[in-house]
Amino acid sequence: MASARAAAATSWCGHCGMSLAAPSGPGASVRCAFCHRLTRVERHRGVTLAAPSPPRAVPAGLEIPAGYYPSVSGKKRALLVGVSYRGTAHELKGTVNDVKEMRRLLCGKFGFPGDCILELTENERDPTRVPTRANLLRAMRWLMEGSGSGDSLVFHFSGHGVQKLDLNDDEVDGYNEALCPADFEQSGKILDDEINEIIVRPLGRGVKLHAVVDTCHSGTILDLPYLCRLSRTGYWQWENHDRPSGTRKRPNGGLAISISGCSDDQKSADASGFSEPSSSSIGAMTDSFIKAVEAEPGTTYGRLLSAMRARIRDGQGSRRLPGRLGSFVRWMMPSSTLQEPQLCSSEMFDIYRKPFLL
Repeated sequence: MASARAAAATSWCGHCGMSLAAPSGPGASVRCAFCHRLTRVERHRGVTLAAPSPPRAVPAGLEIPAGYYPSVSGKKRALLVGVSYRGTAHELKGTVNDVKEMRRLLCGKFGFPGDCILELTENERDPTRVPTRANLLRAMRWLMEGSGSGDSLVFHFSGHGVQKLDLNDDEVDGYNEALCPADFEQSGKILDDEINEIIVRPLGRGVKLHAVVDTCHSGTILDLPYLCRLSRTGYWQWENHDRPSGTRKRPNGGLAISISGCSDDQKSADASGFSEPSSSSIGAMTDSFIKAVEAEPGTTYGRLLSAMRARIRDGQGSRRLPGRLGSFVRWMMPSSTLQEPQLCSSEMFDIYRKPFLL
């Protein structure tokens, strides 16, 4: 039984190279969650065999043609995505502003070159820069392509997020998290398994990735093995989310860290509760992240997360009870009723000693 499980982890789609879940019966075909094509998988003496294919091959139609996205020179690059879902019942107002503010932060505070930042929004006239499912998958591959030791990569997504039932038994809570591209109703969502496959596992030694994800149900959106539990009193500990029967989802020597808008069972909001009346709409998580970083240069991950939570906690109740009474009531409110940003990582560290650097 153990050998069958081990083989299942190394079974690959015969078309795109993504890992496959082993079928329950012998001689079955498995539909790839990434390219949606079938691969014949056979069992011989308890071992699962699939059509040989190198891992992380690019699916047909998702290659990145020369000149499709900006060529990158230097050690820093970023992918910023804001999905508005215009003309649908799911429309969001502030996602494009999220992208603009993140660009300002990266260029102004962390020295990211402007021509090494790729933006996908529905304001773009170039059809390759619209955040469709296919474009977003290509852009994530662009973010990783050619990265080497010393590189700092940033992935920011502002839009809708959902949960879907986990069929691979690799989620602690039994649900996959997923991002919704602009055409998700026609082309499908992007599961955390796919995100991990594309931008986490290929991270080589010395490469650092930060993901800032402002969506609902985004706590473990990168499927990283460690989730930080942080109390309001400052007590913290890492919670292991590795599944014994699941595929190993760690980087190939690099470091991946995600800062997300809320836990997997929560929803995110915009910042209308605490933004100035004249300001543009912006996501509550994106707003709290930028304000916390700007307020304390050289902050640690622990202080950043605490500051983000405090700003959201104050903002989401500021229009109900002002002053000291309001502050006291919001402090006493159970955390389950408030959106709380989350921190995940591919490795454990002291969150109050490690400085936050992009």
